[in-house]
Amino acid sequence: MLIAVLVGVAAAGPGLVARLGGEALAGRFTQVQRAAPGVVHSVRIDPEEPRAGEESDLGADLARYAEGFENAAPGALRGGLRHTSTRIELPTVRASVGDRAASMSLVYASDAPGRGAYVAGRAPRAHGQVVELAVSERTRAALGLRVGQRIALRGGALVNVRAVGLLVGVYRATGTDGRPLWTEQPLLERPLPALTGRTQDAGALVAPRGVEVLQSRSDAELTVEWNMRLDLTAGVAARFVGERGERELRRVMTRYPPAAREAYCVVESAGGKWCMLGAHASTDLEIRSALDAPLEEFGRQWRQASVVMSFALATLLGVGLAAVVVTALLVVRGRLDADRLRRARGASATGLALRRAADCVPAALLGYGAGCAVAAAVPGSSPAYGTGLLVAALCWLVLPVLTWTAVRDRAVLREGAPPGAGRRAVAEALVLLLAAGGVLALRARGTEEAAGPDPLLAAVPVLLGLATVAVLVRCYPWPVRVAARWSARGRGAVALVALSRAAKEAPARGLALLVLVVTLAGAVFGGLVSGTLVEGRRAAAAWQVGADASFLGAGRDPGTAQRLARARGVRETVAVRRMRVDPVSGTDGGRYGIAGLVGVDGTELGRSAPDSGAARALRAAGLTRGGLTRSGLTRGGKGGEIRVLASAGRPGDLLTFTLGNRKTRLRIVDTLPAGAAHDAALGPVLRATGTGERLLLADNRDLRAFAARDFEESALLLYGKRLDTAALRSLVPRAAPGATGGELRIRAEEQAEAADDRLIAAVTVAHTACTALAVLLALVALVLELLLSAAARGRTTAYLRTLGLGGRAVTGLHLLQLLPLVLAALVGGAALGVALPALLGPALDLREFTGGPAAPDRHIDVLFTAALGAGLGVLVAAAVGLESWLGRRRGLGAVLRLGRTDD
Repeated sequence: MLIAVLVGVAAAGPGLVARLGGEALAGRFTQVQRAAPGVVHSVRIDPEEPRAGEESDLGADLARYAEGFENAAPGALRGGLRHTSTRIELPTVRASVGDRAASMSLVYASDAPGRGAYVAGRAPRAHGQVVELAVSERTRAALGLRVGQRIALRGGALVNVRAVGLLVGVYRATGTDGRPLWTEQPLLERPLPALTGRTQDAGALVAPRGVEVLQSRSDAELTVEWNMRLDLTAGVAARFVGERGERELRRVMTRYPPAAREAYCVVESAGGKWCMLGAHASTDLEIRSALDAPLEEFGRQWRQASVVMSFALATLLGVGLAAVVVTALLVVRGRLDADRLRRARGASATGLALRRAADCVPAALLGYGAGCAVAAAVPGSSPAYGTGLLVAALCWLVLPVLTWTAVRDRAVLREGAPPGAGRRAVAEALVLLLAAGGVLALRARGTEEAAGPDPLLAAVPVLLGLATVAVLVRCYPWPVRVAARWSARGRGAVALVALSRAAKEAPARGLALLVLVVTLAGAVFGGLVSGTLVEGRRAAAAWQVGADASFLGAGRDPGTAQRLARARGVRETVAVRRMRVDPVSGTDGGRYGIAGLVGVDGTELGRSAPDSGAARALRAAGLTRGGLTRSGLTRGGKGGEIRVLASAGRPGDLLTFTLGNRKTRLRIVDTLPAGAAHDAALGPVLRATGTGERLLLADNRDLRAFAARDFEESALLLYGKRLDTAALRSLVPRAAPGATGGELRIRAEEQAEAADDRLIAAVTVAHTACTALAVLLALVALVLELLLSAAARGRTTAYLRTLGLGGRAVTGLHLLQLLPLVLAALVGGAALGVALPALLGPALDLREFTGGPAAPDRHIDVLFTAALGAGLGVLVAAAVGLESWLGRRRGLGAVLRLGRTDD
């Protein structure tokens, strides 16, 4: 049974881990494509060129090419890469209805709502030279429109246009139906509130024929986009997990663009318009993917996740092999007398071992077959039969080796005669050296993916467990002996006998201690990593947003920033900006180093976020108000100097840099505290900062001389406990990360995505499953180890019972005798589990998961650790209770044997 379980784990484990990775990769692609299409094909087209006897049907042409792009997908992605929408967005036009006017954005979208979404009228379609329009209910109410009304369309950004629009339909756009169109084109859902002195912005749907009419009137060049989505099943995505899988996916994605271009146009236009989209001359197909960066990021994170999951599998297999060893020892003990008799009759130790090996072959084969059958029955996994065969061979060899050792040297099984002190010291030193060497090798080599299971990564948990046991066996008998001496002063012999035997038998309990330490260490390590990742992702999401919400690129789009500041639920706003400078010393001309000069509204930040470290640092240095600072400088410094807090440099140092033709002087007032440098309010502008870049923090009022274009990064932080997410999203499309118009980030959304990260869920599932199986195997190993030493304890109990010891006292004796072992296992296992992240060092970089400003703080799951300790205590108590019950049913003659001196 043990062989079947271990073979099943070894054979199915890698496949299950790969499947978990596939689910995580598919989930990551799903998250990325919520905000933007995964693959976008685009061409630029000229106005139609009518041909005699032919009529342009742009809608049919767009659909035909969309189907061609799907069919051009490589075989590995066939069915997973699918077309989701085709879009043509026209430049804005000025729409006039009576005395009302609006700036209207016209969009053709193949994924527009169907007939059932229209509350009045119908969807736009071809209608001669009349441009048919459809608007949302909110747009109809805001502009006072009605179905059948004619709208004059005049030139705005789309110049030279004079056309008539006919409103033919009004649709319902809820924004909650999961349709990407509303988040990517929010004007189609609701109009923007008008700013002072400006017209209202609105959106409308048009038919492909309406696009052609307006393009012909303006002679404009338009861009057509076919949006594709990559949806992978867990089984398919599992092929692309790991370094080799990532390379394979990149090769597949590299072969796709040439096939898609050939499906569109066989002529290489080289920048010209030699291709045709129906009746429109067009450029060659351009393809851009939003999946490359997430794939690279996932690859880095998966290498770290594989360390945690490999440790969990190694812990499980190590505990299982220990259980096999205990089982083999029990078998050897039962057959020792017969083997000694055969040895006395002339049989060799090697012959007895070979005979035992032959006897074990059927069990090993049966266990291997059962384990492989279980692994093959697991859906969606590819069993590693070679790894299972190796585990079965190891399990098969244990009994012959122990038999050979027992026949040649009884010291393996004699509890009362441990090996000599010299041999024990050499063995312990060797274990410590192997553990240290394994950790150092793993830290130096990292976790580069090999062609199969990593032997070093699998051996390190067991080696560390052995090293911990070696230290514990040397250390914990000392306090036990002290407690035994102290108990000798009291009445009763139970405590004295129990503690004395616990100290004496400590080396013999090494195997049981190893099982418990490795199990607890693996459980604590997995719980620590899972808790750290969950909390770290939440903290990183807060760092990337900076506030309850933030608008990145506020300096490039002040109009949207102004609308966001006035949105419902926004209580306070804070502006933060960053420019990259390369200052030099104002005294000796030496380079200071590349630095980010960050400006923030210190007073507003302190009012909006009272716990802000940056606001406290600016206030403490006197940079947010007038008066003297500790350096004796007034506001603005001397001679127009800008006062800053610096992450490097001495207070009072002068730095200078040149921007354009203007030379700027910076005066370091004080050192920037680490808490201020990691303040979440600075995250939106520091997220792309290099790790070696220094930081200079100033108040925005000292940076008024700089124009908005001088800052590479700018953000508007939005604070409010009850932000209207839908209203904010209606102002900024969610599908525009890094776009010129800016990007809106909402902390609740970011943290929800972090909580939905399937990679962390995969780590948690693997750790939980392996811990549960390891606990069961540890239970088996512990019970078998208790059975192995039950005879000696039974004789001791029998002696004490002849002296008048009662049944309850016997149970207390057993519990007290095992208590030091349990406490040592708890201390050693918990300490090793907590220390594992530090021991692994660069081989396990949890910051890869979070992306925050620094490595995430460790979060030890105290409740989980306490539950493990309590469970271990209950386990030992149950085993002792069972043994005591069995002991009461035995007579004294069953355990007392004259002439036995091996206890």
